[in-house]
Amino acid sequence: MKKILLVAALSVMGLANAQTPNAKTTTAQPAQTTQPVDGAQITFENETIDYGTIEHNADGNRQFVFTNSGNKPLIIESAQGSCGCTVPTPPKDPIQPGQKGVISVRYATDRVGQFTKNVTVRSNAVGNETKVLTIKGNVLPDPQPATPAAAPVKS
Repeated sequence: MKKILLVAALSVMGLANAQTPNAKTTTAQPAQTTQPVDGAQITFENETIDYGTIEHNADGNRQFVFTNSGNKPLIIESAQGSCGCTVPTPPKDPIQPGQKGVISVRYATDRVGQFTKNVTVRSNAVGNETKVLTIKGNVLPDPQPATPAAAPVKS
């Protein structure tokens, strides 16, 4: 009889523990904090520029603004467009910690239609040496002049 009561008691305790999720295996974890990286860091305000719908031959100049969020000078080594119609201009001088920089991009808006192009940026940013930025939009064709109505033919 004692054995039956003991088995029953252990079974009830096992069920009670099973209903408490991870009661015995859960341990307190310290809060995850991101450790600052020793070196340059690049943080863009926006990694995609949407030109929207623009007129044919409109101003194709835009700017990617970034901050050096690291603790050492940030050097933009190169910025390359995915085709000849996308021309980026990176800063030549190092960007000091906490300071902002600009990569200017000019898209050739003489090309009609939708576009999505990339700009590949290479820098000394620790863990983020190569960054791909995107520009997109739609260039409208020139409006077609109205053709005059044909004059009625006299017989």
